[in-house]
Amino acid sequence: MTPFTQARGIGIRVISLVAIGFGLLTVKEGGAVLFGDGTVRTAAGNYVPFVLWFNFLAGFAYVAAGAGLWLQQRWAVWLAATIALATAITFAAFGAHVASGGAYELRTVVAMSVRTLVWAAIAAIAWRGLPRTNRHHSP
Repeated sequence: MTPFTQARGIGIRVISLVAIGFGLLTVKEGGAVLFGDGTVRTAAGNYVPFVLWFNFLAGFAYVAAGAGLWLQQRWAVWLAATIALATAITFAAFGAHVASGGAYELRTVVAMSVRTLVWAAIAAIAWRGLPRTNRHHSP
């Protein structure tokens, strides 16, 4: 294993752990607002339901993508890219909601910015870090 290949493998491990951790936190926090008591929803302020539902459900995809990246599965690269694109589309829809005068929290703008950037970075690193094909050697 060359130093470049070893560093690439470490990079994939790091982003996989980031994806899994981010996913678990997203499911926990989103689930608390969606399914928790009224005090949690009140504390969340002017959350936008479609953004909250998207993020909650996407959290499960984050965990799956992270697990796939940890196992160095090429499908996980496509899942990470799909998450990045879906997050950007949801962020744009949120922008339309805000532009039309809808209530929102500034922290949603920050959170969606971070999510979009993080998933674009994960997808890019995964795209570069995982081999394009799985090479299987015959015994």
